[in-house]
Amino acid sequence: MSDTAGPAAFGRVAEDGTVYVRTADGERAVGQVPDASPEEALAFFVRRFESLQVEVDLLAARVRAGTMSPDEARKAVANHKKQIAEANAVGDLAGLADRLDSLTGAIAEQAEARKAQRAQQNEQTRATKEQMVAEAEALAAGNDWRGGVNRFRALLESWKALPRIDRQTDDALWHRFSSARTTYTRRRKAQFAQQAEKRDQAKRVKQEIIAEAEAIAGSTEWGPTAGMFRDLMQRWKAAGPAPRDVDEQLWQTFRGLQDQFFAARSAALSEQDAEFRGNQEAKEALLDEAEKAILPITDLNASKQAFRAFLDKFAEIGKVPRDAIRPIDNRVRALEHALRDVENEHWRRTNPEARQRATDTANKLQTQIEQLEQKASKAEARGDERKAKEHRAAADTYRSWLEQAEKAVQDFTG
Repeated sequence: MSDTAGPAAFGRVAEDGTVYVRTADGERAVGQVPDASPEEALAFFVRRFESLQVEVDLLAARVRAGTMSPDEARKAVANHKKQIAEANAVGDLAGLADRLDSLTGAIAEQAEARKAQRAQQNEQTRATKEQMVAEAEALAAGNDWRGGVNRFRALLESWKALPRIDRQTDDALWHRFSSARTTYTRRRKAQFAQQAEKRDQAKRVKQEIIAEAEAIAGSTEWGPTAGMFRDLMQRWKAAGPAPRDVDEQLWQTFRGLQDQFFAARSAALSEQDAEFRGNQEAKEALLDEAEKAILPITDLNASKQAFRAFLDKFAEIGKVPRDAIRPIDNRVRALEHALRDVENEHWRRTNPEARQRATDTANKLQTQIEQLEQKASKAEARGDERKAKEHRAAADTYRSWLEQAEKAVQDFTG
């Protein structure tokens, strides 16, 4: 109700008790209040107006606070205007309707603001979904079969939590995401099926290897059988893993067969080593005598004869324990190398071609020195001391080379 106009300005009570409200279109009867005075009857319908006024105030406050959506606000304003137009109340109904009309601008501004907010939100959602689609497509093209499943699950949950955008764009992005997920799932299943086939094949191969190992585990042909077990082990490694529930069991079976053979071989060889210990002592004693008789080598022919005699006796002695084979062989090879080195040096010193080359080199150097001395004498006779000095310096250099050449000749004739 207007703060400056009283109830009488907007309504009246007729003699028959009917209450009227004054509007821009004229008076309109709003009702009667039985057994009430005119003042009481008018006050009753004024209170109805005040109730409408409170409702409009509340609606205006909610609209300005933005607690209602623009669509809700428009519907509420329309409903209140209809109520005011039909209200059985006395008051400034036109002013109340004008207050509702004044909310139209605020509602329009809020609608625009929400529209801009939705556009920004849609753009952010679109960008987020495009990133998720790109990641999904990258996962679909990759081979992360374990982590990829969890990541797709997380992406799907995040996608469900996002709001929808315009239908065409949203459907297109979802189609790409779903297709990537389907592609990944199919490739993953195919990969696991292929791996399962490989594991089954590995199981069959390992079972065949175990059967072969069982056939040779009791062999006493130590050398050939050990080689066969090495081949079986290479084939075992090349076979790859079998299914997890049987792979360890297969390995333990194969390993047990290996252990059976190699334990028996080790026991047998240890027994042989004990038998061969006397041969080791005999060969070591023979080597001691040979090293004293041959080294150092002063007479090559005598040393070679002594070495041949040593080898004959050495070959007559049987096998030695395994841990003694390499040390004894190293001592024999050391004697061979010593003889070969002396023989090579002897050949080098007695090689006729090399000796002739050394002699020719010495003769050439001697001739060069004589020519330089002659040139120096002629230069002195001309009074050219500088030139004479150069020739004599060159002759000295050739003399140092001649000394080395003559020493080489002496080595060949020594």
